Amino acid sequence: MNRPVALIPPAQVRRTGGISDKMAMFMFGLFLIMFALVCLFPFWLMVINSFSSTRSLAVNGYSIWPDEFTLESYRFLLQGKQMFISYGITIAVTAIGTAIGLVVTALFAYVLAHPKNRYGGFLSFMTYVPMVFGSGLVGFYLLVVQWLHLKDTLWALVLPYVMNPFFAFILVSFYRSLPYELNESANIDGAGEWTIFFKIIRPISTPVIATISLFYALQYWNDWWLSLLFIDNSDMYPLQLLLRQLMSQMQLTSLNHGNVLTLPPAEGVKLATVCLTIGPIILVYPMVQKYFVKGLTLGSIKG
Repeated sequence: MNRPVALIPPAQVRRTGGISDKMAMFMFGLFLIMFALVCLFPFWLMVINSFSSTRSLAVNGYSIWPDEFTLESYRFLLQGKQMFISYGITIAVTAIGTAIGLVVTALFAYVLAHPKNRYGGFLSFMTYVPMVFGSGLVGFYLLVVQWLHLKDTLWALVLPYVMNPFFAFILVSFYRSLPYELNESANIDGAGEWTIFFKIIRPISTPVIATISLFYALQYWNDWWLSLLFIDNSDMYPLQLLLRQLMSQMQLTSLNHGNVLTLPPAEGVKLATVCLTIGPIILVYPMVQKYFVKGLTLGSIKG
């Protein structure tokens, strides 16, 4: 005779599991909140101390809530019209460079990934070589200045970064994960390669293209190296080079003076500089955040 088996009521099982799951989610959420606060704390110090006076920074250093609030650092940075001109140059370079770079990279990656491209292996090799070895500075400078005559022009800040091999290979990985039957069915309907790309492939590629566009925007926005090489006209200074020149002049001034309280607000200007630099570009993140993780992982798994 079989003994009756004591069964736990389903409601009790669900209740026990539910409590455990809720506790785990609570601990995980608490950990994320603490981690976010730790990450935001340096950002808070930077922003709040950019409004601190020179005397307060010199005497008390960085503090969570400064004793004296002032706008002297921002007034020092924004005096005159050069800052606004440099902002316009940087925004123009970022917008134009991101748009052109995205189109060129997406089309080139589509060619590399196309299974019927007989030169795909050769083009991939020619793309991979400069990504590993790079180019010489002297030849690069002569190409831009002597041959292309782009010195002191906007294109000197745009064209060198138009095609990034690493971004191209990310797109290649995604394109190869797409079923080629899409192309074949479109070919049967009479569509050409341009129509297939812009009507079928591009809409499907929105997440990864949004991710690449963010990478390009950050690359152009944060770059100061190209302007240091090719821009001598101060009216063409982008934001990053202007701020670099400004900080260099302030450091030189501090070496020639002894009393820190009589100097321009050096520490406050550094903090205000960072705030002004990251302010506009940080607004791009909320617009592409929903595509970011998906865009990075779409091309990593086939099937």
